[in-house]
Amino acid sequence: MGQFKTNQLVDRLEATAKARHATLARFRARPAADDPAVLARQGARQAIVQAREVRISEREIARSAAEAEREAEALAARERAAAELVRQAAERAERQVALAAEQKAARDARFAARKAKARR
Repeated sequence: MGQFKTNQLVDRLEATAKARHATLARFRARPAADDPAVLARQGARQAIVQAREVRISEREIARSAAEAEREAEALAARERAAAELVRQAAERAERQVALAAEQKAARDARFAARKAKARR
């Protein structure tokens, strides 16, 4: 059978006190805000933040340029489609005018043939 420990509570309290003391010592050992190492880390963080902001702004510029290009291409496509519709409408009107002229010429020829037949 093992040995009976009577100091368990005292040992636990001492361990807790040592842990608190170690935590406090670590906190007190932290460098001050004006320490060169702290300032260097802050400078590095600021450089990273600025670089990130630059990358974000470059992405935004590229995105807006691409969007403007897409809009310009869409506008050009709409203009081409409108020009094609105008061209088709002009061709259709031209064909109708030509057809009307042919029909009039045929009608006039029939009329002239009837008149010539009647005069005989």
